[in-house]
Amino acid sequence: MRWSLDSGPSPLEGQTVARAYSMQAVQHAAARAVELVRAFLLAEVAGSRVHDVQDDPRFQHRGVDLLWEHPGSDVLGVEVKGDRQGGRRGTYFLELVSNAEKDTPGCFLYSRADLLAYVFLDRRELHLLPLPAVREWFLARSSEFPLRQARTRVGPLRYTTVGASVPSRRLLSEVAGARRVELAPAASSAGQTAR
Repeated sequence: MRWSLDSGPSPLEGQTVARAYSMQAVQHAAARAVELVRAFLLAEVAGSRVHDVQDDPRFQHRGVDLLWEHPGSDVLGVEVKGDRQGGRRGTYFLELVSNAEKDTPGCFLYSRADLLAYVFLDRRELHLLPLPAVREWFLARSSEFPLRQARTRVGPLRYTTVGASVPSRRLLSEVAGARRVELAPAASSAGQTAR
């Protein structure tokens, strides 16, 4: 699916800029999220291995950050999203347009990952979402969710990301296989509980 800001009414009309971030802050949140997801996946299935492919060009264009390999199962592609603010609001920011100025699609639409590992960093919660099922569910209901913008500063330049604000409780209750896991406090790696 191609999202174009040039066709028809702008999806940004009537929307407000919700947040502004620096690239350094965005990268720090992403690194923390990947670290938490990696630790969880390794503990989730004994004997599993996690391969970080964020910097591998073969996987970058596919929207896959990690490969999760465990005995007796297929290797799963995992897209990781770290959200510093969403936990307070109880919403996912599903990226539809990565860079509005360059009209590039967001990872939610193009990722070939099997799982979206969405981490609410402020609450230390991991939501494991079966990405193809979530995408299909969302596309059938996309008009129900407001669009939000985030601006990111890279040196003197800025770019705008557009995403849908989707209530996590609703998605978790309506998409089969979606689940929420409370991650252990930072000082301990034990005590992860699923809900």
